[in-house]
Amino acid sequence: MDTLTESAVASRYRPLRWRPAAYWLATAAVAGELGVGGVWDIARIPYVRDLVTHLGYPAYFLVLLGTWKVLGAAALLVPRHALLKEWAYAGAFFTYTGAVVSHLTTGYAVGELGPLAALAAVTVVSWTLRPASRRTQRPAAP
Repeated sequence: MDTLTESAVASRYRPLRWRPAAYWLATAAVAGELGVGGVWDIARIPYVRDLVTHLGYPAYFLVLLGTWKVLGAAALLVPRHALLKEWAYAGAFFTYTGAVVSHLTTGYAVGELGPLAALAAVTVVSWTLRPASRRTQRPAAP
């Protein structure tokens, strides 16, 4: 009976092992893109500068956006500071969905929207799978 009970408990909690791995994979992807993209924005590399200009944004916007991206990447990776992480997730989501809308309104090919939509989706996956230690605490119900 002990073996059966241990087996039942083990099988019940086995599916939860994927959650931390999926969280860190999604978070690493989002933080990596934010970090690298932010550095590219701050450096105003020609490809990024031309893209942003074609979308109708001023070149100085890249330094502002890039700085926030790098700070957002750092916020997602450091321990604790759950409220800061919430802001970083919101900023990443707004960045990616804003990029989708900007591309749609300026006539870019629909095929270019896939990576942007995927980054928005991966941001939501990371946010959804974050462990309790990285969540804001809800106030207790009265």
